[in-house]
Amino acid sequence: MTETIEDLQRRMEEAAHALDFEEARRLRDRINLIRGGASGDEAARADTSGLARQQPGAMGLGTSRQRPVPPPGWKPPPKPDLMTSGSKAPRGSAPKIPPLRNDKKR
Repeated sequence: MTETIEDLQRRMEEAAHALDFEEARRLRDRINLIRGGASGDEAARADTSGLARQQPGAMGLGTSRQRPVPPPGWKPPPKPDLMTSGSKAPRGSAPKIPPLRNDKKR
């Protein structure tokens, strides 16, 4: 069944006047899909509810956060050499502080 945009707009306005806003929203979304290039059949079959089923194992707080994607060609920096650990000054040693200059003459 091929419906034109004008038919869908008329049905959407009728639904809005009848206070059937869910139907009006569904028809509005179909009109937008058709205007975007989808065929009438694709627009009728599309799920425009805005609800998406979560993937198993990815449920709970914080799972809907987007993960950053590194740019193409990016490689992580090399890991530090474990043989160089402990080469810093020992704990508790004071840092080297240069002597104060006494520029004021008394």
